[in-house]
Amino acid sequence: MFATIRHFLSLIRFSHTLFALPFALLAMLMAARLSVVDVARHSGVIPWDGVIAMDDGPEGPSVTFIGDITIGGVSIDIRQLLGTRFLLSVKQLLGILLCMVTARSAAMAFNRLADRDIDAGNPRTAGRHIPAGILSAGQVTAFAAACSAGFVTSTLLFLPNRLPLYLSVPVLLFLLAYSYMKRVTSLAHFWLGAALALSPMAAWIAIRGEAVTANPLDLAPAAVLGAAVLAWVAGFDMIYACQDVDFDRTAKLHSVPVRLGVAGALRLAAGCHFATIVALAALPLVYPPFGWVWWTGIAAVAVLLIYEHALVRPDDLTRVNAAFFHVNAVISLGLLAVGLADLLITKT
Repeated sequence: MFATIRHFLSLIRFSHTLFALPFALLAMLMAARLSVVDVARHSGVIPWDGVIAMDDGPEGPSVTFIGDITIGGVSIDIRQLLGTRFLLSVKQLLGILLCMVTARSAAMAFNRLADRDIDAGNPRTAGRHIPAGILSAGQVTAFAAACSAGFVTSTLLFLPNRLPLYLSVPVLLFLLAYSYMKRVTSLAHFWLGAALALSPMAAWIAIRGEAVTANPLDLAPAAVLGAAVLAWVAGFDMIYACQDVDFDRTAKLHSVPVRLGVAGALRLAAGCHFATIVALAALPLVYPPFGWVWWTGIAAVAVLLIYEHALVRPDDLTRVNAAFFHVNAVISLGLLAVGLADLLITKT
């Protein structure tokens, strides 16, 4: 049983959840911080002047502002002891984690099913679980179905916010459709980028559904962050696809390396990553709470992306995996860390 679980985790490359999950969590924190600011505006209480006590009630998370307390004549600064800046319930956090894991697992399992014949013919992927007989197509089908059902069910944790439930099936279909894109278009890399870009937007909607319904422009910060994710993922997926350019040509599959050649694909990937930096720099324009810490993070991401491209050359693709996983994991986790730090120290 444990061996089978291990095989499924390997099948979906669970560790690669590090690419999308940090952006969903970052958008969640941004939305939860903005919700505090909204409450403060309506109540006249400045959120950083007191602690925010949160409770899960029948109508969703509630917030109360309280100040310092005195115990035995000793004043205790609750802001340092318990202070928080995010209007976020445990159910919302759990819902986002479950939705992210189940949606990605369903999409990866479905991709392995859809590509099993292609994978069998590619020397680089012939050892994957279905072609190698480690897992059967039936097992993977059942796993994909269970994860899909789990994704839709997990959106119930956001009630009374119904938007996640209403959008769950369209989002899932969009994620699954990626598996067939390389059969029809070289833009498949951008479809994958858009699939991962949905993660911050979905997390934002899960936290601020009512605000988004009342004013769709409320989604702007998540959309800008999503644009950065789209360009970033499309760029590194082009780099990764360079490994299979010869096989893809033979199999009549579509990709940017097939269409433009490896050198052209690397140039377009560099352009995508430049667009990533532009989008990250534009985020404070629509989300003012971000300040100098965020700008420091952008500078670090730019350096890491330059390093990523230095690892790969048209005549040397031996370090593609290092560029693909290690550098990009640092980028996603690093942006989550600097975003959280900025939200904790700024007073807006």
